[in-house]
Amino acid sequence: MTALLAYTVFGLVTGGAYAVVAGGLVLTYSTSKVFNVGHGAIGMVMAFLYWELAENRGLPQWLALLLVVGVCAPLFGLVVERFIMRRLAGAPVGITLVAGVGVLVGLIGVAQVIWPPMARPVRPFLDQLGIHIGQSFVSGHDLVTLVCAVLVAGGLYVLLNRTRTGLAMRACVDAPELASLYGTRPTRLSALSWAIGSALAALGGILLTPVVQLDYVTMTLLVITAYTAALVGRLRSLPWTFAGALGLGLVQSYAVAYLPSSPFWISFRAAIPALSLFIVLLVMPQSPLRIGGVRGTRGVATPSAATTWVAAGLFGATAVVLALLVDPVVAGQLALALVFGIVLLSMVLLTGYGGVVSLGQFTFVGVGAVTVARLGSASPVALLIGAGVAAAVGALIALTALRVSGLYLALATLGFAQLMDKLVLQSPIAFGVRGSLQVPKLIESASGQLLLAAGVFVLVGAGVLAIRRGRLGRRMIAVKDSSAACATLGLNVRWIRVWVFSLSAAIAGLAGGLFAQLRETVAASDFQLFNNLPLLLFAVIAGVTSVSGALLGGVLLMLLPVLQSGFPAFAGVAVVLLGVAAAGLARDPNGLVSWGFRAWSWRRA
Repeated sequence: MTALLAYTVFGLVTGGAYAVVAGGLVLTYSTSKVFNVGHGAIGMVMAFLYWELAENRGLPQWLALLLVVGVCAPLFGLVVERFIMRRLAGAPVGITLVAGVGVLVGLIGVAQVIWPPMARPVRPFLDQLGIHIGQSFVSGHDLVTLVCAVLVAGGLYVLLNRTRTGLAMRACVDAPELASLYGTRPTRLSALSWAIGSALAALGGILLTPVVQLDYVTMTLLVITAYTAALVGRLRSLPWTFAGALGLGLVQSYAVAYLPSSPFWISFRAAIPALSLFIVLLVMPQSPLRIGGVRGTRGVATPSAATTWVAAGLFGATAVVLALLVDPVVAGQLALALVFGIVLLSMVLLTGYGGVVSLGQFTFVGVGAVTVARLGSASPVALLIGAGVAAAVGALIALTALRVSGLYLALATLGFAQLMDKLVLQSPIAFGVRGSLQVPKLIESASGQLLLAAGVFVLVGAGVLAIRRGRLGRRMIAVKDSSAACATLGLNVRWIRVWVFSLSAAIAGLAGGLFAQLRETVAASDFQLFNNLPLLLFAVIAGVTSVSGALLGGVLLMLLPVLQSGFPAFAGVAVVLLGVAAAGLARDPNGLVSWGFRAWSWRRA
């Protein structure tokens, strides 16, 4: 009974910190209709800043907390709202998601530049104080966390439901023009909500720091639990959000206490936030959301079949010349760039044509790589089997998540990616106890690998363009533009989505098989959850609506670790630039290659 009480207290404390973070997320969404994926990254950076002031600079804890939560975090929220989110007002959910991912990745880069990796212990609040409940001790930090959770939940409820400012915030979301006629200022109210939301993200991050320690990715992705709590409240009910956060904290605490200590159950405990997110998305009543597709004002032109094969011939000839001229190291890097390009072709099909934002596409690459590695065969058949297994997994996810769309579907892919990461890819199920597998090469020479990757890229790229010109492609574009209109005309929107998910996953699985035999050794670290986020950003920066964009994105994705290893001081700066570029180009998912298309069209005109 004593242990049960202790774990209950621990769960309530952790859930209280989640409630603080989730409250800020609900506030920004309910007053701006923008789901801030970078909410956890804001809390992470502010927690590092708190460490800098309180531990490294020696300021009193209360003063450091006041400066971070009361000054720095609100100012940062104002900057994000003014220069990023205000420009995306009224944009589809997919575009705001990409901008949020850009903020997330950029902030991780900022933290890496300012605070290089090292152990940074953080003292709890009031660590000398506490009370005893039975035989369990509740520390001062635990009491502060619980009090903050209750005050934040109550304060936000009063703000949004009992004050003129809160009512005006909600009115400006529903009808900003009408609200302006009554004297409200929508831009100021939006800025206020983002300032408060950032302050709450900072407070939640600081409260969680003594429990999880300061880590860039861990603290950023810890907010997945806050996402789940916010979705329990359907992104608008603060009492249900508070209850959901406490419930999730208790579930995690009891899992630590009473589940077995075998490797599988250890992985299962780590996957509880993602599993909860997935379950909540599937069982909760759906609320109307804007279409979640990534759309540009005008997509790039689709080439004809003749033009496609002429371009394929020129590309193949270029690949042959490069294979003959470059040294083996460069040939291997170019082959890797083409493999990444094939992965991005799967996103052209899914996101560019299908309008579905996926935050877990690299997981299918891992499925294909593990399948090929487990088969242990250096043959094209193994690559096709890997693609088939990935397609089956993609179809299963699509069938499971058929009832959700837009924002909910994107978050479902994030939950699926973390489930696969914790339960399969990071466990002995995939890579054994050593955490890595040897993969025989299909072709030994680096030049041969380059030609193989080029050939597969040409075939997959031509196939993607053929799908776009065909009946399925026209239906995909129609569904992306208006799924309601397509359903009215009798199209089976759900099965179109299943086909798109399956084909996209198959392409990613094929790329995973090529990646495995190119690297010869694949490990669990190659397919971590965080790898999905730069993939989406490179796709949008280069151009997620064209095969040329996939090729450019693959090259950029290959160059990023090369530049980071060659210039270690540039590593964090590169991540910052990646996030800034993605946030800036979120409005134009046709990407950098569209500039070339427009220049060519102007020259011809």
